[in-house]
Amino acid sequence: MPMTAPSDFLATRAMAVPVRPARDLRIDFFRGLGMFIILIAHVPNNSWALWIPGRFGFSDATEIFVFQSGMASALAFGATFDRHGAGMLAARTLRRVWQIYWTHIGVFMVILALTVAAGARPDGMTYADQLNLVPFLHDPGGLAKALLTLRYVPNYFDILPMYMVILLLIPVMLIAERVHVSLALTLMAGLWLAAQAGWATLPAEPFSDRTWFFNPFGWQLLFFTGFFLVRGRIPAPGYHRWLIAAAAIFLIASVPFSLVRWYETHPAFHDVARQLAGLTDKSAFGALRFAHFLALAYLAVQAVGERGAILRGGAVRVVTVVGQQSLAVFATGMVTAQILGIWLSRGDDGALRMTMANLVGFAVLIATAYLVRWFKAAPWTRSAPTSAAPAAR
Repeated sequence: MPMTAPSDFLATRAMAVPVRPARDLRIDFFRGLGMFIILIAHVPNNSWALWIPGRFGFSDATEIFVFQSGMASALAFGATFDRHGAGMLAARTLRRVWQIYWTHIGVFMVILALTVAAGARPDGMTYADQLNLVPFLHDPGGLAKALLTLRYVPNYFDILPMYMVILLLIPVMLIAERVHVSLALTLMAGLWLAAQAGWATLPAEPFSDRTWFFNPFGWQLLFFTGFFLVRGRIPAPGYHRWLIAAAAIFLIASVPFSLVRWYETHPAFHDVARQLAGLTDKSAFGALRFAHFLALAYLAVQAVGERGAILRGGAVRVVTVVGQQSLAVFATGMVTAQILGIWLSRGDDGALRMTMANLVGFAVLIATAYLVRWFKAAPWTRSAPTSAAPAAR
């Protein structure tokens, strides 16, 4: 029997081990871009928010965050499942959910303390009331238990809980995919339809019938679209002129029904916008939001070239680092947005002051991203350079 050459053996072993796909620059770049837009949207009374993409269409930066997170999760969690199976996947998923859970609790407590310390706005309303946190101040004991069990989720704090539930669905979807990809896609569609019908909701507070603003069973459709797109289970559309034209026409046609200043002065568009409310609903993730984002994402992909070929330069690198550290950046951005909002409310609303607030917010996000990246690199574990050998005598 002929012996196998070592090089042949190593080649065979390498072919047997699943290869993790290289991380796509576009994932982190667009997620980083979404972090800046989310900050602008979260700063109270921010005039810059009139110019974010969500003011000109049915989808906004939340879709960017969820979709890109799904794509990034496919590289991380999907690779764990392929290499180590369902048990390790479940362990890794729970570890990530645990991290996000305590981030959520920490952000809530910091912002609660901040709003209480800030007191009242010049118009007399307290900053705590502005975020609907007064019920917690009236019953901290009872609502603390609800907060810890995610039965008390004020609107400003609802993205991370949504993300946790979606992450918990990853093992379910990957096991379904292992059975047959059509089963996973059917589960995605079924959960989304249940959310549209109001059958799948989660309570947001024990003293009312309000539900989570971001329904995870609706938003998982977008997350797992990105997830299975990266895994090759959903085919990515290639370059087609007719598809580019159709996407552009759809995006332009949606503007009159999304731009508040336009449809408020044109009652006919306002009436149609109200009739479309079910399809553009943000809580359950309506169908037109899904279609709008897919059209926007398709044009963005075509614009940046093959695997983001035109994404070059220092600014791109900075935005990409922000996208790579999205959890820390998002949490910091939520707190920073409230600090900036308090500062803006106590002075004039001139263009210079508004510009300073937003630029300071951007700087904080960038500094957070680079600092977290430095900590993750654990530079203190590297061996110190050895001193030069003493000269021979």
